[in-house]
Parts: sequence; C-alpha cells; structure tokens
Amino acid sequence: MSDKVLEIRDLRVTFTTPMGPLAAVRGIDLDVYSGEMVAVVGESGSGKSVSFLAAMGLLPKSATVEGSVILQGEQLVGATPKKMRSVRGQLMSMIFQDPLSALNPVHQIGAQISEMLRAHQTMSKKAALSRAVDLLEIVGIPQPGDRARQYPHEFSGGMRQRVVIAMAIANSPKLLIADEPTTALDVTVQAQILEVIQRVQAQFGTAVVLITHDLGVVARVCERVNVMYAGRVVEHAQITNVFEQPTHPYTRGLLASLPQAGVDRLMPINGFPPNMLKPPSGCAFRPRCEHATEACATSVPELQLVGPSKSACLRASELMVKP
Repeated sequence: MSDKVLEIRDLRVTFTTPMGPLAAVRGIDLDVYSGEMVAVVGESGSGKSVSFLAAMGLLPKSATVEGSVILQGEQLVGATPKKMRSVRGQLMSMIFQDPLSALNPVHQIGAQISEMLRAHQTMSKKAALSRAVDLLEIVGIPQPGDRARQYPHEFSGGMRQRVVIAMAIANSPKLLIADEPTTALDVTVQAQILEVIQRVQAQFGTAVVLITHDLGVVARVCERVNVMYAGRVVEHAQITNVFEQPTHPYTRGLLASLPQAGVDRLMPINGFPPNMLKPPSGCAFRPRCEHATEACATSVPELQLVGPSKSACLRASELMVKP
C-alpha cells in the first residue's frame, strides 16, 4: 500500500441550531493513500461534504468538530486559522460543487489562479501568471493565454469547472477533494471533467477523494468506495466488490435505483433520510430497511469485516449477495 495521506478517526460534526443540536457526522473512520482515488457516496444530507469541509476547516462557527483528522502527519482538528490557511491550497485543495460561486466574478481567471500561487509560493506576478497559463493548458482549456485574461461569465460550466481544477492543483497538493465535480454538467462534459481529474492525478501523484451520489461515476474512476448514510460510513469496499457483493441494504438500494438496460422502472429506496435533529434509535437505516429486525432498533451496528468488505449491518453476512 502507498503512503497514507489522510487519516480520519471518529470524526464527529454537530451544528448548534435553534431546534437543538444536529448531528451531521457521527463518528467516521476513513483513510486515503497517495495516488489513489477514493469515493464517498450517499444521498444529500448523509454527511459527505460536511466531513471534508470539517477537514478543510471551512465550517461555520455553529459547528463543533471532534475526533482526529491527520494530513501528512499534521493534526487538523483544533488547528489555528493561520495553520489551516497554510494547509489549504498547499497540502490539500477542494474542487467545489458550483464553480461559478467559487470564482470571483470581477477578476480575470489568470489573476485568480496567480493569487493562489503567490499565497503559498514566492513568485513574481509575471511568473505566477505564466504558471497560471500553463495550468489552464494542463486542464485542457484551449488558447489558455487568451482565456487567462477573461472573466468567469465568459466561460461555459464545463470550462469553469476546469478553471477551478487548475486553481486546486496550482500548488501540487497531496490531497484533492472533488465535491460533486460533475453536478449540473451534461454527460459528455462530465466524462471530460473526470478525465481531467484522472490526468491530474496521474501527472502529480495526487490522492483524490471524490464526493458524489452517482455510483455510475464512481464505477468509472475510483478504486475504493465509502458509502455514507445519516452521518456514518455503512459500507467500505473495493469498487468491484460493491457492485458484485454489496453487503449493506442501503448500498443495494442505491444500486437498484441506477438506470439499467432493459429495465423500464427505477427502484427507489422507500421512505426518506432521517431527521438528524432526532435520529432513530439503533440502525439509522432501519425505518427504510425491509430486512430490519427488533435488534436493529436497539443496537447501533459498527463496521465489521464481511467477506472482502466492511459493513455496518447486523445481518450483513446473512444477506450478502453471492457472486
């Protein structure tokens, strides 16, 4: 196994709200190794993005973060704002879901990438702008010298996403977090963006965390997957095992809801995600699970080895799909 870049242990994130504490992340463990692409999958509200915004130190003051996040030997939970500013953009970067809101509308693209470079490196404006043009070329933007002098509104959605990727890799970070990078893009552009991320990963040896709800995207580009539900990881496995031998009922529900050739109707998961102000007792997936028993109402299942995977289901061994 390659060197470990990121180690998350018992990460918990709780938001203070007028209606009481909201437990968004309830104790997750996750490792990312150099040069690999790991997926974090789940429905909206499962805690995917919040987990990594916590690692980046980008949550509001209403959030309480507990546990451990170690990046390249540096403990980030409890780190000072000055320390986090030095880490963000240099050791780890994030590709945000909405590139238009991530870019400043009144500054040229080249200037924004240059600012990222000069924040972490000793460079002249001329050298930083030259490097910005190189980065635009790396992510596949045609005529990068001309495009560097343009503004975000002059770019298409796919091209803006490429710009955000160029900014994220400007300082060759060890870890790149891609938060729903293909949302709202058409299928052709989605494939192009994923190809750019893969090319960047290969060129720089960067570890990538891909946050998504789309298992189809995961199947194309990732090696391992962490399935999240209600603030917890409920299944961890190699991507081939997830598709061939899913061990958690929620994972099977996600797979069944994917469009398939020859199948006219999608099979949605019944019910709705739980209210995290008052999460259900025992297994959080129990109210939606057709396999739930009385034990599921009183016992919170932990991740356990089930075949080649890890699953947080009391009946995982019994229900596991055989290849």
